[in-house]
Amino acid sequence: MAFDFKNSSKGSLKREYDKIAREIGDDQFFTKKELDHLPNVLQDGEQVLAFTSGLMNANTWLITLTDRRVIFLDKGMFIGLKQEIVNLNKINAVSCSTGFIFGKIIITDGAKERIISNVQKKTVVNFTNKVQSAIENFNNFNFQATDNLNDDIYVKLEKLDSLRQKNIISDEEFDQEKRKLLGN
Repeated sequence: MAFDFKNSSKGSLKREYDKIAREIGDDQFFTKKELDHLPNVLQDGEQVLAFTSGLMNANTWLITLTDRRVIFLDKGMFIGLKQEIVNLNKINAVSCSTGFIFGKIIITDGAKERIISNVQKKTVVNFTNKVQSAIENFNNFNFQATDNLNDDIYVKLEKLDSLRQKNIISDEEFDQEKRKLLGN
């Protein structure tokens, strides 16, 4: 059952964030303001899969992976919010490296390379693998949806052809309906 991030109480959100943090290895220390703001950014039904934090453009950012996108949030000390979003289908590459204490995650979307440094070492590989897995799941789901759509069009074309062969519709009507189905 999906968790409702947008309408849950603060206590329920905290428990869910704690669960996600344990899975990924994050301590949530520098990103409490961003986590509090996260439900405002999420779409209805969108599920948070993982999050971590690190430095990007000299500020600490919360990097959140959902089942649809990667969300970058930086909530200022007193005012302001910086937000960047990359849909999973737009991500070209995700890579990582680790050092002695910290690591780095790089997310590339074709237009921009986002380098998140000073990421806790224990979260780097987990987060990167979760992003790669989410991209694969997202692409597989969309491929299947497209496949089902194509199957539906073929079924409709077969029915139209059957109607034409039985002289229920004319050749012109068949061609007209075929163009509509194929988007021509």
